Amino acid sequence: MSSKRKPAKNRDPNQINSVAKQDDDQADAIARTVLQPTVQAAATLQEFGKSFGDLDLTSLMKSLNEQTEATRKNDLGRGEAMLVAQAHTLDAIFHVMARRAANNLGHYPETVDRYLKLAFRAQSQARATWEALSALKNPPMVGYVKQANIAHGHQQVNNASTGLSNTSRPVENSNLQNKLLEEGDGERLDTGTTGKTGQADSAMAAVGALDRAKDRRR
Repeated sequence: MSSKRKPAKNRDPNQINSVAKQDDDQADAIARTVLQPTVQAAATLQEFGKSFGDLDLTSLMKSLNEQTEATRKNDLGRGEAMLVAQAHTLDAIFHVMARRAANNLGHYPETVDRYLKLAFRAQSQARATWEALSALKNPPMVGYVKQANIAHGHQQVNNASTGLSNTSRPVENSNLQNKLLEEGDGERLDTGTTGKTGQADSAMAAVGALDRAKDRRR
């Protein structure tokens, strides 16, 4: 069985059709089209894809639009495949640079150093690519912690909503006792002298000295 292919359209691979709005002139339509991310990416892919021939900008842009639309729908299969392929490519670069460094050992130290730096750079990028893939497949759980009091020593947390103060050790108020001994007008009570007997209450009269019974036990 043979399949018939559609004949290729005779169009300029570097041409992109722009769609103008009702009140746009040609310059506005071209500017809006050029600023689209997929258009910019298509132009870059065309430059770096010369080994595949003259890639068509319109076809590249169409394919990129399909991928971006899939990402909007949370379909990240293309992204996962891309990261896996890039990680293996970076790993291949690492080994090529490492072998070139080994071929120059004992002869050109500066060349060895240059190749090893490139090898380790590719290795670092490969590791970062795998980490990105792992985060893509297993996104970290984001939790909301209202308040956590963790102290290695003295710590004070002020709660504005309650006006309270939480400390990691008891608050010592050395003036508390003095304040309790103060009178209403702010003067301190004189506790150093013996109070005199008043006329108002005879029951509160001063008690005389008591004669203690002598201990006659021997």
